[in-house]
Amino acid sequence: MRTAAVPAVHVAVRLRASLSTLVRRLRADAAPGAVAPAKWSVLARLHRLGPLAPSELAPHERVRLQTLTRLLAQVEAAGLIARAVDAADGRRRLLSLTTAGRTLLTAEVHRREASLRRAIQGHLTPAERGNLLEACALLDRLGEALQPPPIAAPARRAAAGAPQP
Repeated sequence: MRTAAVPAVHVAVRLRASLSTLVRRLRADAAPGAVAPAKWSVLARLHRLGPLAPSELAPHERVRLQTLTRLLAQVEAAGLIARAVDAADGRRRLLSLTTAGRTLLTAEVHRREASLRRAIQGHLTPAERGNLLEACALLDRLGEALQPPPIAAPARRAAAGAPQP
């Protein structure tokens, strides 16, 4: 079959299935007691975006604040995140990674990368490795195309007593 003749729907179905299998197998390879996917996601998001208020984190995680509250309590109790007063607004609390959270996150990233490295070295030819590297650029472009619009931070009053729309 010629590459130009491949329907986009076929590629989309195959890509989704392949990525799902790969991610599932990377997670399954985790040690007993490893961080659950939802907790991993929170830690990774705080690493990428820096300190956030829970109300800002919830939309990024695509969950309601009430849903996130219990998860945050567990991650905080485990010493992986900390809350601090927002210097700009003393009423807000910001979540950030602790040293233990950053260490755990880094170890998990290294574990996943090592699993992939072993599979790539053991099962792909040098030419296939090059093809896979090129495919990564395509996956990056697809990720950008699927990027949801940025989530705006909650609006703050410009001046005390200013009417809100």
